[in-house]
Order: sequence, then C-alpha cells, then structure tokens
Amino acid sequence: MVSPATSRLAASLRPLSPPGKSRFDRRLAKILTHAINVFYEKGYEGASMRDLSRTSGMSLAGMYHYFESKEKLLFLIQKHTFTTIVDELREKLVSAGDPEERIRILILNHLEYFLANQKAMKVLSHEDEVLKNGFGAEVRAVKREYYRICIGLLEDFKRASRLTFSPRVAVMSLFGMMNWIYTWYNPRVDGDAAKLAGEMGDIFLRGIRNGKNAKKAARVN
Repeated sequence: MVSPATSRLAASLRPLSPPGKSRFDRRLAKILTHAINVFYEKGYEGASMRDLSRTSGMSLAGMYHYFESKEKLLFLIQKHTFTTIVDELREKLVSAGDPEERIRILILNHLEYFLANQKAMKVLSHEDEVLKNGFGAEVRAVKREYYRICIGLLEDFKRASRLTFSPRVAVMSLFGMMNWIYTWYNPRVDGDAAKLAGEMGDIFLRGIRNGKNAKKAARVN
C-alpha cells in the first residue's frame, strides 16, 4: 500500500514543480525530478536508493521513510505522468466537438507533455513492465483509461467520416508514432510541439482516409 505521505504527493503533483503547492509537496516533487534523472542515467536496475538519496540531498533514512523502495518512486513517476496526460486531455476536449479536431487535440496534448518531459518519457518507455502487484495494477488502470478515451475519439471519427478502419489498430499505430519521439526529436529540424503535432496529425489522418480509397481501388481492379 502507498503511505499517507506518498498518497498526498500522488494526489497533488501537477506538474512536477507545481506553483501554489505546499512546501512538503514541492519538496517531494523535486525528489521525483531527481529520481527521473537517476533512472534516466543509470536505468532502473542500475540505480540504488543510495544514488537517489545522494542526488536528491535527502538522507538515506529519510528516503526510506517516505518511499520504502525505488519501486515506489518509479510508481509515483508513472502515475503522475499518465494521470496528468489524461486529466489535461479531458480538460482540452470539453470545448471541442469536431471529431478531427479532437484527434488533433489528443496528438498535441501527448506531444506537448512528452517534449517537455523527455527524460521522464525515456524512463517510462524503458521501464514499462517493472512495476508489479498493486503498483503495476494502479498504473495500468490509468493507462487503460487513456486507451479508452483514445479509442472513443477514433470511433467517433470513423462514424462521422464513414470509414472502415480498425480503431484499435489506429490507436496503437498512433501511440507508436508518438511514444518514441525522444529517440529522434531535434527541435531545430522538427519544430515545436504544435508544428510536430500538426504534421503528425496530417500523416495519421491522411493514412486513415486513404485506407478507404485503397480498398475501393482494389475492389475496382
């Protein structure tokens, strides 16, 4: 189970250095940021609680008091990340009704967070299956909720455009496009999140639409 201290952190972190939060929450947010850096540099398996203690400036005893293990730190990083992405997406979708616009909001929201937190995203991509038991189940629940939202957006677009693609394949393909940008992204060449999201959205939506045309052409020939 998550301790009261870390439960307070998980409920309050938005983003990792939030304005207007208590001194306690800001301190713990900084520790998570340091933990991301350690996991990024050494990998989860290579990092120790002593490394995390040294980097954060917290005593080893204090680190164990609040977190008990490095797994709990990774859990809080993952839960914060996916909860933030989902909450921000929900908020942005409220004022958008057009199915295509809503997909473009999804893409921009995802890329904005990823590009602003590239080290965290590398950690999450490489340590995706580390968490076990209750920690892993809680994070997977947030991920499933995100997946359900995305599937819903693609199903709405499919109905509105009278297309025949698989929303599941489309969503998983889109995640594949977005989740690994930290490996190749160059802001001088690729532009900011808005520019990249616009181009990625064009490619993705054009592919879905052209799939229908390709099927028609195949039947004619």
